[in-house]
Parts: sequence; structure tokens; C-alpha cells
Amino acid sequence: MSTPLQIRDAVEADLPALLQLFQTSGLDTAGHGDLVAVREAWWQLSHWPGARVRVAESGGRIIGSLTLFILPMLSHQATPCAVVESVGVDAALQGQGAGRALMEDAMRLAAQAGCYKLALSSNLRRSDAHAFYQHLGFDQHGLSFKVALPEAAS
Repeated sequence: MSTPLQIRDAVEADLPALLQLFQTSGLDTAGHGDLVAVREAWWQLSHWPGARVRVAESGGRIIGSLTLFILPMLSHQATPCAVVESVGVDAALQGQGAGRALMEDAMRLAAQAGCYKLALSSNLRRSDAHAFYQHLGFDQHGLSFKVALPEAAS
């Protein structure tokens, strides 16, 4: 990367660039971005205590992002935990440090919030991502399960 990398909180004006990033990183299918829906989700996230969308920016361009949730817990002596979702780096720029910088930033923010752990899940097919997370010090822990839910009735 020829220009310095900056990690910062996303702002609403970043949403079009984030939509594009979600497609170039493989988080979303190309051509299926809905800016109206993303703006609604943005509004909800921006009003949710403990939720932060972080971006990696280089040369004025957003090249990576993740969403960090700091969650209060009743268990673990009421110690909060952190969850990272939607980690994405532009496919053309992967391996140049943006993902590492974003994850280290998330770990720092989680530690500052007093979290006892930072967790994430990753698709079984993403072996490169698994190696990346392990290189950052993450251990495989347990199993992840999901269930598809029917669309909400309008």
C-alpha cells in the first residue's frame, strides 16, 4: 500500500463506498446492493450502544471494514464480550495489512471496553481467512450453528 492506512469510525457519507466494498470483498453478491436498506441499517447501528462500524481508508478510499459489537453479558460476572461481523477487504488489496489493522483495532477497542473475549465466525470454505485469524492469535473454539429464518411478514 503506497499511502498510509487510517482506521476510523464510518460515517453515513461512507455508505456508497461500503456497499461497493461489500461486493468487491465477497461479503455481498455483485449487483445486489440496496442503498436504502443499508441507510436504514446504518441508522439502527448508529443508535445502538456498543455497535461500531470501522473502516480502513487509504488514499481517501475505503478498502476494508468490519462491524464491532460490544455486548453486555449477565454471565461471566457481568463482563462484556465483543463480536466482530462483516469483515471485508477489497479483494485486490488483500494481504497488504488492512485486515490486520482492522482486527487489531477491534481487539484494542474490545480490551478497552473490558471484554473477556472477542469472537467471530467464518464460513467453513474460507480457509485463507481461517489462517489469517489464527495468525492474529485467534483459536478455533466450539462450533457455529445457524438456521435460516423465514422472511418477516410485511
